[in-house]
Amino acid sequence: MVRPAASLSLDLDNYWSYLKTHGNPAWETYPSYLATVVPRALAFLRERGLRVTVFVVGRDALRPEHRGVLSSISSAGHEIGNHSHNHEPWLHRYPPDQVDQELRAAHEAIEEATGVRPRGFRGPGFSISEGVLETLIDLGYRYDASTLPTFIGPIARAYYFRASKLDAEERRRREALFGGWRDVLRPISPYQWETGSGRLVEIPVTTVPFLRLPFHFSYLLYIAERSEWLADLYLRFALRLCLITGVRPSLLLHPLDFLGPDEAPGLEFFPGMGTEAEVKWRRLDRFVNTVTARFDLGPMGEYVASLGAGLRTRRPDVRS
Repeated sequence: MVRPAASLSLDLDNYWSYLKTHGNPAWETYPSYLATVVPRALAFLRERGLRVTVFVVGRDALRPEHRGVLSSISSAGHEIGNHSHNHEPWLHRYPPDQVDQELRAAHEAIEEATGVRPRGFRGPGFSISEGVLETLIDLGYRYDASTLPTFIGPIARAYYFRASKLDAEERRRREALFGGWRDVLRPISPYQWETGSGRLVEIPVTTVPFLRLPFHFSYLLYIAERSEWLADLYLRFALRLCLITGVRPSLLLHPLDFLGPDEAPGLEFFPGMGTEAEVKWRRLDRFVNTVTARFDLGPMGEYVASLGAGLRTRRPDVRS
């Protein structure tokens, strides 16, 4: 039986980027765990015969000490995507010229470090604007992957604000972090943005059909901290609804899915960070096997190529 195509991606958010988003001034020294995370993630994927898309932050690509680990990603056959330059989830608030500078700086740094020209983008914190889309079109990108059609975003933002130590200005910058209530109305299947600059394929991070609840791997690890049985049942239920409705899921990993709490102190607020790395590995293995029994996972670029013509179009209604 031929399994429907689906996609898997890894947002390569570095240690400093999480600290920065959380308002922790320790980010200013740019602490990094890429030398640990990248080999571990590549080993996990290699053992399962998986190729994915890895969205890289431009600021990390500029650092000479990261070039080896970043080039190892493309050498292993994985697609390289653009995850912005400074990893600021308030990217949608940038004026057009700053958006252009941000995305081009990341594009050039990533290409220089990896030898690969990115053709896909995901905004930090699912941040997106019409200016972002127009810059991506101008850069010749094939797709964006910055939407998360769920109602959970504002709830997650409220939890995040409660757990962080942000002043009023920092909260204002982050007031649209993780999206808004209207995001729940967006499609969960691929479509095309139509702007004054042209068209761009959008690949949403898939949420559960009808319910619009997340089921990416970080979310599953969070549920598994409370009940492994429930996490397994929830994933099977979500995938069953995808099969019934014809949704070919686009699933998401984060670096912290491969790290234990002792390997990233100060990031206890992230889902699943109460679990040791080896336990996460075992749970991720089970989750991935559940997905690959039903869908053929691959990089996002190949997923986009498999879509063919006839995608419905949509005018930007994104944050600005």
